[in-house]
Amino acid sequence: MSQQAATTHFGFKTVASEEKETLVAGVFHSVAAKYDMMNDLMSFGIHRLWKRFTIDCSGVRRGQRVLDLAGGTGDLTAKFSRIVGETGQVVLADINDSMLKVGRDKLRNLGIAGNVAYVQANAECLPFPDNYFDVISIGFGLRNVTDKDKALASMFRVLKPGGRLLVLEFSKPVSEVLAKLYDLYSFRLLPKMGELVANDSESYRYLAESIRMHPDQQTLKGMMEGVGFEQVEYYNLTQGVVALHRGYKF
Repeated sequence: MSQQAATTHFGFKTVASEEKETLVAGVFHSVAAKYDMMNDLMSFGIHRLWKRFTIDCSGVRRGQRVLDLAGGTGDLTAKFSRIVGETGQVVLADINDSMLKVGRDKLRNLGIAGNVAYVQANAECLPFPDNYFDVISIGFGLRNVTDKDKALASMFRVLKPGGRLLVLEFSKPVSEVLAKLYDLYSFRLLPKMGELVANDSESYRYLAESIRMHPDQQTLKGMMEGVGFEQVEYYNLTQGVVALHRGYKF
């Protein structure tokens, strides 16, 4: 497990490690109300396919216990809830209470209530017993965590033997041409969309920068293996713009 460094990245800026959590919280308090609308706009709706693929790779079954970490507005939770049924449970956990409130309201409006619990939690020190969950997913959240190694180790601890972790995250495009187009989109169009739709260009500039600072596919695979995950593999989605990593605890 890694020791907490004195400084870390907040987008392209270097900040004191203890400051990052507060800075990230500010971003998501700001964007929570328009988060779903911006997701659809930013990804042209493709995020729904990425999440569907994540569910398909989860192997989740009726009666199981699932942690949707950094679950935000609950897209993955909604799908997991229907699969695990009345005998299972899904915990939607997020460090940000604004996102949790939006997620809870959305899921209740969808009629999803009985088998979903809501927990405000930091991924680096999850408040759950050892060997507790069958499946953990973290969708578009790991890049915002200050100490990613510590968070991955915490996820490993609360997974049952035989359980699996799914990390869905923006990653490194496989072609240079696509990478350049993606940079143009991220740093020119994305902040402008954030300004027009959410009245917040700075938060979306941070989100674009945080994607660039996130470990690439092979590095993240090594980090998962480093805390104990086995049979780690990743799938490039949309030519590597997003990658899904899956690892098992044995």
